[in-house]
Amino acid sequence: GVMRRSPVIPGTGLVPSGRGNQSRTDPAHPSCLVPGKRPRLTPNPAFAAAPGWTMPFGTPGGDLQTQAMLQFFLNLTVFGLDPQAAVEAPRFGSFSFPDSFSPHPYYPGLLKLEPEMPKRLGKALAERGHTVEWWTHEDWSGTGVCAVVADKKTGVLYGAADRRRTSYALGW
Repeated sequence: GVMRRSPVIPGTGLVPSGRGNQSRTDPAHPSCLVPGKRPRLTPNPAFAAAPGWTMPFGTPGGDLQTQAMLQFFLNLTVFGLDPQAAVEAPRFGSFSFPDSFSPHPYYPGLLKLEPEMPKRLGKALAERGHTVEWWTHEDWSGTGVCAVVADKKTGVLYGAADRRRTSYALGW
């Protein structure tokens, strides 16, 4: 992982963020590395609230984080899945932008789908010009959404943990 590559600065005990490789060295690039600038990084935990419930949620996964979190959120709030089903629902990921991690590869039109997605969906997307690839459960390295939904009416906490990574939802 990214954090294992972070060195300890000799004589200080400080460890810089391993996410520094998401910065650019080109001074004309918006993500250039300069003193005092707040860098754009991929970690982005979220908190949602509506009348009667609150929910912190998040995931590791680089550029796929916001995609997976949005798909989870829509599965829960729009499509009415319970938290665990919303986490486990099949996902897709777009790679049609420069990757945040160095060397910032770019795959125009690439869309990866999990194997539970209907094959006809992949075919229809390919017909519309996407480059469609199918993830397997063995090569999925994208995300691991976890969430806690607090039902304010009942006082019940609902935990959801993703099967895609080693994740657990525990309560006491």
